[in-house]
Amino acid sequence: MILSLLNFAASLKQGSRGVVTAITAELLDDMSTQPEVDLLASFAFPLPITVICELLGVPVADRDDFRTWSATIVSDTAIPGVFQAHATAMIRYFMALLAAKRHEPADDLLSALISARDQGDRLRENELVSMVFLLLVAGHETTVNLIASGMLALLLNPGELARLQADPSLLGGAVEELLRYVNPVNHATYRFAAEPVEIGGARIGRGDPVIVALSSANRDPSRYPDPDQLDLGRETSGHLAFGHGIHYCLGAPLARLEAEIAFSHLLARFGSMRLAVPAGSLRWRPSTLIHGLESLPVRLVP
Repeated sequence: MILSLLNFAASLKQGSRGVVTAITAELLDDMSTQPEVDLLASFAFPLPITVICELLGVPVADRDDFRTWSATIVSDTAIPGVFQAHATAMIRYFMALLAAKRHEPADDLLSALISARDQGDRLRENELVSMVFLLLVAGHETTVNLIASGMLALLLNPGELARLQADPSLLGGAVEELLRYVNPVNHATYRFAAEPVEIGGARIGRGDPVIVALSSANRDPSRYPDPDQLDLGRETSGHLAFGHGIHYCLGAPLARLEAEIAFSHLLARFGSMRLAVPAGSLRWRPSTLIHGLESLPVRLVP
């Protein structure tokens, strides 16, 4: 499994640019036929879900089902019965898909995971299902929010938007600042202290649950001066949008690539884009884990 995941991470750096660029161009062409669109539904969602589905070997035609299931699973307000139904539907889908891949392997990550061996032992089915769940949900949810929330941040900070348009060389740094600023993930998944520790005067006992607040760390004024200001020229090293250490996000290279292509092509194609509704009317998804918009209506002005 480890070798398969390492190969997957390497593949994110090789050959993905053309795929992401082609999908981006197709989505922008579709958007250009309408004067006003929901940027999240028309662009920010279909781009990363299409890319991750192609890499994993998941039929892109099923992406709307994944969007529904995923939105329910990360929501804080899902009705228990609906949550159970959607979680069950997703797991059953993965099990059926894995069975099909086992019967007819293809040149994709799911087939590679199925055939992976760790010291000669085949992965158990529940391990495969868990891995597919992680890669698919994490592989699109975070990037959807980076693109949509990042574009909103630029629209609400016209000075920084103009700065980026005037100097495209800022793009790489701009993506890092947007990752820090919009925080696509509010906090990391639950951890438990392996041993007693004291941090900032707070004592944490062995086995105590710990929540790492990524959004708070990325707005720490002792690390980032004026942290609530968007500054595309800021030195952003050390931000925790992708986690840290051994749990650093496997898909970080792909997320960065998708964001760079998304922002550069959006601004090149619709350089005078503006919000179609008052910013105060925008709604954020009811999730403590994910930080993302429900929709982003914009007017497209070439």
